[in-house]
Amino acid sequence: MSQTTDARRLKHEDLTELRKRGVLAVQNGESPEDVARILGISRATIYNWLSRYRSGGWDALDARKRGGRKRKLDGKALEWIYNAITQKTPDQYRFPFALWTSRLVGELIMKRLGVKLSKASICRLLNQLGLTAQRPLWRAYQQSPEQVEHWMNEEFPAIRARAKREKAEIWFADEAGIRSDSHAGTTWSPKGKTPIVTSTGARFGLNVISAVNPQGGFRFMCVDGRVNAGVFIDFLKRMVRSTDRKVFLIVDGHPSPSVRIVVASLDHYNLS
Repeated sequence: MSQTTDARRLKHEDLTELRKRGVLAVQNGESPEDVARILGISRATIYNWLSRYRSGGWDALDARKRGGRKRKLDGKALEWIYNAITQKTPDQYRFPFALWTSRLVGELIMKRLGVKLSKASICRLLNQLGLTAQRPLWRAYQQSPEQVEHWMNEEFPAIRARAKREKAEIWFADEAGIRSDSHAGTTWSPKGKTPIVTSTGARFGLNVISAVNPQGGFRFMCVDGRVNAGVFIDFLKRMVRSTDRKVFLIVDGHPSPSVRIVVASLDHYNLS
Protein backbone atom coordinates (compact mmCIF):
# COMPACT_ATOMS: atom_id res chain seq x y z
CA MET A 1 0.00 0.00 0.00
CA SER A 2 1.39 3.41 -0.92
CA GLN A 3 1.73 6.24 1.58
CA THR A 4 -1.38 7.93 0.19
CA THR A 5 -4.28 6.31 -1.63
CA ASP A 6 -6.38 8.09 -4.25
CA ALA A 7 -9.68 6.29 -3.89
CA ARG A 8 -10.92 7.80 -7.14
CA ARG A 9 -8.43 5.68 -9.11
CA LEU A 10 -9.47 2.39 -7.50
CA LYS A 11 -11.88 -0.03 -9.10
CA HIS A 12 -15.27 -0.23 -7.44
CA GLU A 13 -14.62 -3.67 -6.00
CA ASP A 14 -11.19 -2.63 -4.66
CA LEU A 15 -12.57 0.51 -3.07
CA THR A 16 -15.44 -1.46 -1.52
CA GLU A 17 -12.97 -3.95 -0.03
CA LEU A 18 -10.77 -1.13 1.26
CA ARG A 19 -13.74 0.50 2.97
CA LYS A 20 -14.74 -2.77 4.64
CA ARG A 21 -11.17 -3.40 5.81
CA GLY A 22 -10.99 0.06 7.35
CA VAL A 23 -14.34 -0.15 9.15
CA LEU A 24 -13.63 -3.67 10.43
CA ALA A 25 -10.23 -2.59 11.78
CA VAL A 26 -11.84 0.23 13.76
CA GLN A 27 -14.51 -2.10 15.13
CA ASN A 28 -11.73 -4.44 16.28
CA GLY A 29 -10.23 -1.69 18.43
CA GLU A 30 -7.78 0.11 16.15
CA SER A 31 -8.04 3.89 16.34
CA PRO A 32 -9.50 5.53 13.23
CA GLU A 33 -6.37 7.69 12.96
CA ASP A 34 -4.12 4.61 12.88
CA VAL A 35 -6.32 2.91 10.31
CA ALA A 36 -6.31 6.01 8.12
CA ARG A 37 -2.51 6.19 8.30
CA ILE A 38 -2.03 2.50 7.49
CA LEU A 39 -4.46 2.58 4.56
CA GLY A 40 -3.04 5.84 3.28
CA ILE A 41 -6.29 7.79 3.49
CA SER A 42 -7.34 10.93 5.34
CA ARG A 43 -9.01 10.95 8.75
CA ALA A 44 -12.07 12.51 7.19
CA THR A 45 -12.33 9.56 4.82
CA ILE A 46 -12.27 6.84 7.51
CA TYR A 47 -14.88 8.65 9.57
CA ASN A 48 -17.03 9.08 6.47
CA TRP A 49 -16.80 5.32 5.88
CA LEU A 50 -17.83 4.72 9.49
CA SER A 51 -20.77 7.04 9.02
CA ARG A 52 -21.80 5.18 5.87
CA TYR A 53 -21.64 1.86 7.68
CA ARG A 54 -23.69 3.20 10.58
CA SER A 55 -26.47 4.40 8.28
CA GLY A 56 -26.70 1.31 6.05
CA GLY A 57 -24.43 -1.51 7.19
CA TRP A 58 -21.94 -3.24 4.93
CA ASP A 59 -24.04 -2.60 1.82
CA ALA A 60 -23.60 1.15 2.33
CA LEU A 61 -19.85 0.68 1.76
CA ASP A 62 -20.43 -0.60 -1.77
CA ALA A 63 -18.58 1.88 -4.00
CA ARG A 64 -21.08 1.35 -6.83
CA LYS A 65 -23.87 2.88 -4.75
CA ARG A 66 -24.40 6.63 -4.66
CA GLY A 67 -26.43 8.86 -2.43
CA GLY A 68 -28.66 7.11 0.09
CA ARG A 69 -30.67 8.47 2.97
CA LYS A 70 -29.36 11.43 4.90
CA ARG A 71 -27.21 10.40 7.85
CA LYS A 72 -28.00 11.71 11.35
CA LEU A 73 -24.30 11.69 12.22
CA ASP A 74 -21.86 12.35 9.39
CA GLY A 75 -18.15 11.62 9.40
CA LYS A 76 -17.26 14.91 11.03
CA ALA A 77 -19.72 14.24 13.87
CA LEU A 78 -18.33 10.73 14.45
CA GLU A 79 -14.81 12.10 14.60
CA TRP A 80 -15.86 14.60 17.25
CA ILE A 81 -17.62 11.90 19.30
CA TYR A 82 -14.63 9.54 19.16
CA ASN A 83 -12.22 12.26 20.26
CA ALA A 84 -14.55 13.38 23.05
CA ILE A 85 -14.85 9.88 24.51
CA THR A 86 -11.21 8.86 24.16
CA GLN A 87 -9.46 12.13 25.00
CA LYS A 88 -11.68 13.78 27.62
CA THR A 89 -13.78 12.87 30.65
CA PRO A 90 -17.40 13.87 31.37
CA ASP A 91 -16.43 16.38 34.06
CA GLN A 92 -14.53 18.35 31.39
CA TYR A 93 -17.92 18.84 29.73
CA ARG A 94 -19.43 19.91 33.07
CA PHE A 95 -21.11 16.58 33.85
CA PRO A 96 -21.05 15.56 37.55
CA PHE A 97 -19.35 12.24 36.84
CA ALA A 98 -15.93 11.02 35.71
CA LEU A 99 -16.88 7.88 33.74
CA TRP A 100 -18.49 7.73 30.32
CA THR A 101 -21.82 5.92 30.49
CA SER A 102 -24.14 5.44 27.54
CA ARG A 103 -26.54 7.92 29.14
CA LEU A 104 -23.89 10.62 29.41
CA VAL A 105 -22.73 9.99 25.85
CA GLY A 106 -26.32 10.42 24.71
CA GLU A 107 -26.65 13.67 26.64
CA LEU A 108 -23.41 14.94 25.15
CA ILE A 109 -24.49 14.10 21.60
CA MET A 110 -27.83 15.82 22.14
CA LYS A 111 -26.20 18.85 23.76
CA ARG A 112 -23.44 19.37 21.20
CA LEU A 113 -24.86 17.87 17.98
CA GLY A 114 -28.62 18.16 18.50
CA VAL A 115 -29.22 14.46 17.76
CA LYS A 116 -31.29 12.33 20.13
CA LEU A 117 -30.41 8.63 20.21
CA SER A 118 -31.78 5.71 22.20
CA LYS A 119 -29.52 3.84 24.62
CA ALA A 120 -29.32 0.87 22.24
CA SER A 121 -28.38 3.16 19.37
CA ILE A 122 -25.67 4.84 21.46
CA CYS A 123 -24.15 1.50 22.48
CA ARG A 124 -24.24 0.35 18.86
CA LEU A 125 -22.56 3.58 17.75
CA LEU A 126 -19.77 3.25 20.32
CA ASN A 127 -19.17 -0.38 19.38
CA GLN A 128 -18.97 0.65 15.73
CA LEU A 129 -16.25 3.11 16.73
CA GLY A 130 -14.29 0.30 18.38
CA LEU A 131 -15.18 1.38 21.92
CA THR A 132 -16.28 -0.95 24.71
CA ALA A 133 -17.50 -0.46 28.29
CA GLN A 134 -14.55 -1.31 30.54
CA ARG A 135 -13.83 -1.31 34.25
CA PRO A 136 -10.53 0.44 35.04
CA LEU A 137 -7.94 -1.97 36.40
CA TRP A 138 -6.30 -1.25 39.75
CA ARG A 139 -3.18 -3.09 40.90
CA ALA A 140 -0.67 -2.30 43.62
CA TYR A 141 2.69 -1.59 42.00
CA GLN A 142 4.45 -2.90 45.13
CA GLN A 143 2.99 -6.39 44.67
CA SER A 144 5.57 -9.17 44.28
CA PRO A 145 4.24 -12.22 42.37
CA GLU A 146 6.86 -14.43 44.03
CA GLN A 147 5.84 -13.38 47.54
CA VAL A 148 2.16 -13.80 46.69
CA GLU A 149 2.79 -17.33 45.43
CA HIS A 150 4.83 -18.19 48.53
CA TRP A 151 2.09 -16.89 50.82
CA MET A 152 -0.66 -18.74 48.95
CA ASN A 153 1.19 -22.05 48.73
CA GLU A 154 2.97 -22.17 52.10
CA GLU A 155 2.06 -19.51 54.66
CA PHE A 156 -1.71 -19.45 54.32
CA PRO A 157 -2.13 -23.28 54.34
CA ALA A 158 -0.18 -23.34 57.62
CA ILE A 159 -2.41 -20.62 59.09
CA ARG A 160 -5.54 -22.44 57.96
CA ALA A 161 -4.34 -25.72 59.47
CA ARG A 162 -3.58 -24.08 62.81
CA ALA A 163 -6.94 -22.30 62.84
CA LYS A 164 -8.66 -25.63 62.30
CA ARG A 165 -6.75 -27.24 65.18
CA GLU A 166 -7.60 -24.38 67.54
CA LYS A 167 -11.19 -24.01 66.27
CA ALA A 168 -10.50 -20.40 65.34
CA GLU A 169 -12.06 -18.12 62.75
CA ILE A 170 -9.97 -16.62 59.93
CA TRP A 171 -10.64 -13.03 58.96
CA PHE A 172 -8.94 -10.70 56.46
CA ALA A 173 -8.74 -7.02 57.39
CA ASP A 174 -7.78 -3.94 55.43
CA GLU A 175 -8.09 -0.17 55.53
CA ALA A 176 -9.34 1.96 52.66
CA GLY A 177 -10.15 5.58 51.93
CA ILE A 178 -13.40 6.75 50.39
CA ARG A 179 -13.33 10.03 48.45
CA SER A 180 -16.14 12.21 47.22
CA ASP A 181 -14.64 12.22 43.71
CA SER A 182 -14.36 8.44 43.48
CA HIS A 183 -16.47 6.73 40.80
CA ALA A 184 -17.08 3.00 40.59
CA GLY A 185 -18.28 1.46 37.37
CA THR A 186 -17.35 1.18 33.72
CA THR A 187 -16.41 3.76 31.14
CA TRP A 188 -16.22 3.59 27.35
CA SER A 189 -12.72 3.21 25.94
CA PRO A 190 -10.96 1.67 22.91
CA LYS A 191 -10.85 -2.13 22.93
CA GLY A 192 -7.82 -3.55 24.70
CA LYS A 193 -6.81 -0.23 26.25
CA THR A 194 -7.52 0.10 29.97
CA PRO A 195 -8.95 3.59 30.58
CA ILE A 196 -7.33 6.06 32.98
CA VAL A 197 -9.73 8.51 34.59
CA THR A 198 -8.60 11.78 36.14
CA SER A 199 -10.69 14.36 37.94
CA THR A 200 -10.32 17.69 39.66
CA GLY A 201 -12.27 19.86 42.06
CA ALA A 202 -13.01 20.11 45.77
CA ARG A 203 -12.71 16.77 47.57
CA PHE A 204 -13.40 15.27 50.97
CA GLY A 205 -13.30 11.75 52.30
CA LEU A 206 -13.15 9.35 55.21
CA ASN A 207 -11.37 6.11 56.02
CA VAL A 208 -12.92 2.70 56.52
CA ILE A 209 -11.43 -0.33 58.24
CA SER A 210 -13.13 -3.65 57.51
CA ALA A 211 -12.73 -7.41 57.67
CA VAL A 212 -14.26 -10.36 55.81
CA ASN A 213 -14.11 -14.10 56.31
CA PRO A 214 -14.40 -17.03 53.85
CA GLN A 215 -18.00 -17.63 54.96
CA GLY A 216 -19.08 -14.16 53.82
CA GLY A 217 -19.00 -12.47 57.22
CA PHE A 218 -18.31 -8.75 57.14
CA ARG A 219 -17.31 -6.19 59.78
CA PHE A 220 -16.52 -2.53 59.17
CA MET A 221 -15.95 0.75 60.98
CA CYS A 222 -15.88 4.27 59.50
CA VAL A 223 -13.13 6.57 60.71
CA ASP A 224 -12.98 10.34 60.51
CA GLY A 225 -9.23 10.73 60.37
CA ARG A 226 -6.22 8.44 60.16
CA VAL A 227 -6.33 4.74 61.02
CA ASN A 228 -3.75 4.52 63.81
CA ALA A 229 -3.01 1.97 66.53
CA GLY A 230 -5.82 3.20 68.78
CA VAL A 231 -8.38 3.03 66.00
CA PHE A 232 -7.26 -0.46 65.05
CA ILE A 233 -7.60 -1.67 68.66
CA ASP A 234 -11.14 -0.25 68.79
CA PHE A 235 -11.91 -2.26 65.68
CA LEU A 236 -10.52 -5.41 67.32
CA LYS A 237 -12.81 -4.87 70.32
CA ARG A 238 -15.82 -4.68 68.02
CA MET A 239 -14.84 -7.89 66.26
CA VAL A 240 -14.50 -10.04 69.37
CA ARG A 241 -17.89 -8.94 70.69
CA SER A 242 -19.60 -10.90 67.93
CA THR A 243 -17.84 -14.24 68.49
CA ASP A 244 -16.79 -16.56 71.30
CA ARG A 245 -14.01 -18.15 69.25
CA LYS A 246 -10.41 -17.18 68.71
CA VAL A 247 -9.87 -15.02 65.64
CA PHE A 248 -6.94 -15.27 63.26
CA LEU A 249 -6.83 -11.81 61.70
CA ILE A 250 -4.75 -11.45 58.53
CA VAL A 251 -3.74 -7.90 57.64
CA ASP A 252 -1.62 -6.26 54.97
CA GLY A 253 1.50 -4.18 55.41
CA HIS A 254 -0.30 -1.08 56.68
CA PRO A 255 1.81 0.40 59.51
CA SER A 256 -1.01 0.65 62.07
CA PRO A 257 -1.58 -3.08 62.70
CA SER A 258 2.14 -3.77 62.96
CA VAL A 259 3.02 -1.30 65.70
CA ARG A 260 4.00 -2.76 69.05
CA ILE A 261 0.97 -1.48 70.95
CA VAL A 262 -1.36 -3.43 68.65
CA VAL A 263 0.72 -6.61 68.73
CA ALA A 264 0.77 -6.48 72.52
CA SER A 265 -3.03 -6.26 72.55
CA LEU A 266 -3.76 -9.26 70.32
CA ASP A 267 -3.64 -11.93 73.02
CA HIS A 268 -5.77 -9.79 75.31
CA TYR A 269 -8.54 -9.62 72.72
CA ASN A 270 -8.22 -13.30 71.71
CA LEU A 271 -6.87 -12.57 68.22
CA SER A 272 -3.77 -13.91 66.50
